[in-house]
Amino acid sequence: MNSFRPSGFSMLTPVVKNLLVLNIVCFIITCFFERFGYDISNDLGLHYVKSPSFRPVQFVSYMFMHANLEHIFFNMLALWMFGHTLEQYWGSKKFLVYYLATGIGAGIMQVLVAYIHLQTFVISDEMWDMVITQGDDLLRSGRNWIDDTLGSVNAIVNGSTVGASGAVFGLLMAFGMMFPEAQIYIYFAIPVKAKWFVIIYGLIELFSGIRNSAGDNTAHFAHLGGMIFGYILIKYWQKNGSRF
Repeated sequence: MNSFRPSGFSMLTPVVKNLLVLNIVCFIITCFFERFGYDISNDLGLHYVKSPSFRPVQFVSYMFMHANLEHIFFNMLALWMFGHTLEQYWGSKKFLVYYLATGIGAGIMQVLVAYIHLQTFVISDEMWDMVITQGDDLLRSGRNWIDDTLGSVNAIVNGSTVGASGAVFGLLMAFGMMFPEAQIYIYFAIPVKAKWFVIIYGLIELFSGIRNSAGDNTAHFAHLGGMIFGYILIKYWQKNGSRF
């Protein structure tokens, strides 16, 4: 039986290495600007399409922004753990295409879920105009409206999504599909077959996304989006005879 236990950061393939460096550099730059009171991640993070801060490039740039040290540490750890094996198996070009496609797919899923979520609120045209014209500046100053409905709509429309988690969950899906019997060592000690790890983690994300607990700022549906787009892309490659 195959097993997968990380054996050292010397096992860095070219794309994984460059992605790690790029994410770390972006995080350092973000921290630097924050010292001067400017949140660059709010410009490069993914916004809802009707937000005045939305830019199409954010579907890519949001993947390289992270909220804090813990956020980037665990994303980069997973990128290293699964990425170097998949890049060795697919080759650098296909791996990069897959990584970016699943990250963009996760962003599309996040925007789609935001649209569906917004349909559950009943707000007047006047309130919507307030969100569009004033909401972004309000959030940038660290504030929001006290009114629950107005504040919630503003957070959805003008809040930003950051992180490589969507692409990382895409890598997790790929690893589970390519090496289903391989053992992933949780906390470097507890062995779990990759196929079961993927299924369990996917169900956890689905449950967490549906539950939508107060104070939970994790983009669970974006994670699922990365997995779904990854599954579709792999099946497409398999159907068209790409090497696997």
